Amino acid sequence: MPREIHPYAVLLRPLITEKTTVLTGQDKYVFEVDPRANKNQIREAVEIAFNVRVSDVNTMTMKGKPKRFGRRVVNRPDWKKAVVTLVPGDKIELFEGI
Repeated sequence: MPREIHPYAVLLRPLITEKTTVLTGQDKYVFEVDPRANKNQIREAVEIAFNVRVSDVNTMTMKGKPKRFGRRVVNRPDWKKAVVTLVPGDKIELFEGI
């Protein structure tokens, strides 16, 4: 059984890039989420936080990139990204000013 994560701890931050702003026109919003969260927990967190209805959730694990600190090379940690599709007509106001 998956470990319960508080709904407000599931969503870490919205991802705002050129590609994600194009996706907002298709009612899709992109978030960085807790790597332990599953699709049901992400759906519940978005519905509670933004008072919208979610129709679909797609997730992917992004591999950390190597970074240099002088001669030493270390890898950034892996992180999880979620693309949340809303029911047509619903909007998240956080992204409206973009």
